[in-house]
Amino acid sequence: MKELLPELDTWRQGGASAARAVVIRTFGSAPRPEGATMLVSSDGRLSGSVSGGCVEGAAFEQVERARADGKARVIRYGISDEDAWDVGLACGGTIDVLVQPFLPADVELAARELGRAVITPLPADAPGPEFGPATPAEGAAPEPALTLDAGSDSLHGTTGDHAADLELAGLAADALLRGRSRSVQVKGRSYFIESFARRPRLVVVGAVQVAIPLVALARTMGYETVVVDGRPTFATAERFPDVDQLVVGWPDEVADAIGLGPDDAVAILSHDVKFDEPAIIASLARGCRYVGAVGSRKTQSDRRARLRAAGVTDAQLGRLHGPIGLDLGGREPAETALSIMAEVVADRYGGSGAPMVERAQQV
Repeated sequence: MKELLPELDTWRQGGASAARAVVIRTFGSAPRPEGATMLVSSDGRLSGSVSGGCVEGAAFEQVERARADGKARVIRYGISDEDAWDVGLACGGTIDVLVQPFLPADVELAARELGRAVITPLPADAPGPEFGPATPAEGAAPEPALTLDAGSDSLHGTTGDHAADLELAGLAADALLRGRSRSVQVKGRSYFIESFARRPRLVVVGAVQVAIPLVALARTMGYETVVVDGRPTFATAERFPDVDQLVVGWPDEVADAIGLGPDDAVAILSHDVKFDEPAIIASLARGCRYVGAVGSRKTQSDRRARLRAAGVTDAQLGRLHGPIGLDLGGREPAETALSIMAEVVADRYGGSGAPMVERAQQV
């Protein structure tokens, strides 16, 4: 949706309004994921896609129907194997598409600002989560959406049922964490949770050799990356050509400038007390999601003693990952980077870091 905003703005400047279709559920090899959006202007222009071309024509007709009668409806489309092949899939699938007579203001605002989930109640006649044919959708007047801001556990708005609100808040928080939209069933009602998540961010303190593959790995996994180092000869664009932000300065002094906060993961790699410890103190004080620092067992013990003396609490130290990373056995820079990134991901999603074969044996 975010990528469609420039064209939406152009339409608005010309006096046109927008209705939309959005994928809310997929079965099989669907061409587009949940959250894929197509906008239709009031003068008949299209932007975006719900299927890569397979059902756009049919979806356009349903959007025009919704615009005419003011009703939202969910349409289930089956995509044939032949059509799937045309958009690069081996076989067809099925998608449920929510058609709305206008672009909801909450959705547009969330797409512009990010860090918010929008929870849309689906019409009562919407197809359920079970795969199968759907009866024709008559639709209903759109209901007010609920929203959840990243980092919050309380919805803006209510279903009228406190237990349902709590469950929806938890599901929306998970959608934001994973950056994925999805349809859910809560208390016998269907909702579409649309995630407008900010990119997760990894802040690397210390432009050392390990930082180079670590930044590359993080970027591959969709993270925004920041490298901080007080040494301009290390923190160079030649060494970090793909980093999003390169900052020369003391970690604690640039914390405000980079907006260091609870959504950040911080990897402290500099092996230098005068860099490491101010960075650890600042990261823990600001409640960063993950804080890890390199160093041997003895280094960690001595460091923790100094941090306590500097006023860091035992509760804060309990959140410090040191030594940093998972034990993968490798010692090369890229292998160390992989172990760090693996721990960052495991911490983000609450993973154990254990081999999957062990998890399977526990079931």
